[in-house]
Amino acid sequence: MRTPVAMTLGMVLAPCGLLLNLTSTLAPGWRLLKGFLDQPVDVVLYQGLWDMCREQSSSERQCGQTDEWGYFGAQPVLVARGLMPTSLATTGLGLLLASLGVRCWRDEPHFALAGSSGVVLFAAGLLSLIPVSWYSHFLQDRTVLPAPASPVTLQVSYSLVLGYLGSCLLLLGGFSLALSFAPWCEGHCRRRRKAPPAGPRRGSVSTVCVDWPEPALTPAIKYYSGGQHRPPPAQQGAAGVKAKVGFPMPRPPPKAYANPADVLHGEREQPADSHGASSRSTRPCRSPLPCDSDL
Repeated sequence: MRTPVAMTLGMVLAPCGLLLNLTSTLAPGWRLLKGFLDQPVDVVLYQGLWDMCREQSSSERQCGQTDEWGYFGAQPVLVARGLMPTSLATTGLGLLLASLGVRCWRDEPHFALAGSSGVVLFAAGLLSLIPVSWYSHFLQDRTVLPAPASPVTLQVSYSLVLGYLGSCLLLLGGFSLALSFAPWCEGHCRRRRKAPPAGPRRGSVSTVCVDWPEPALTPAIKYYSGGQHRPPPAQQGAAGVKAKVGFPMPRPPPKAYANPADVLHGEREQPADSHGASSRSTRPCRSPLPCDSDL
């Protein structure tokens, strides 16, 4: 499986943010002071979290300058001294979790661990953004951040800019890695839907279970035997009677005896008379109605 784009983006931005924040924390360049009255024009003073350096174009940079104004005791500096190293440690922990979660050497990444690393890196970005923003807010305030009086000018130095960039990169990288929670949640929900229930389902209070009797259905095929209805084969098997299965077939009416010559046994047909009619022997009339011979 290819590493998702969000994971790749987070793994690129987070180390860059760590490098920028590390430089911002260690370098003495949060504020730049220049325009001293008793100093040459090209003399500048760099103030950081841990040190102050004096620089002149005709000489090398000289660090370890004495704090004549109580700069290192200012509250923004003390807060930055505590939060910036905390942000660096949190970033290292987030990168460790991200390396174990992305697992570029494996086919399938660990989405839950990668998403957790994104949350940690996002928190690290917030921890570094707070002191940087606070320091820049009071940069020109000589009472909060002590500095010589005018005409000395106060300007933003490179370490503060690097701190802003590092914080933003950590926020973006953490957010990108936190998107790994989406496929993890999708797969977790799919597994829960497919999993069978742990026990029998309980009926709610409003659920009423009624066992309705099954209706007696008329069989589609009736069983006949000897012209009469018989019980189904299952019931006949219990009685030991073999049933005849099928529909009743219509029976033809009994055939009547037909004598085309209308001659009874022992009689003979007489020859026809002069009118072409045959003379038949006289038979007794058994009908209750008058016969032709009586008319």
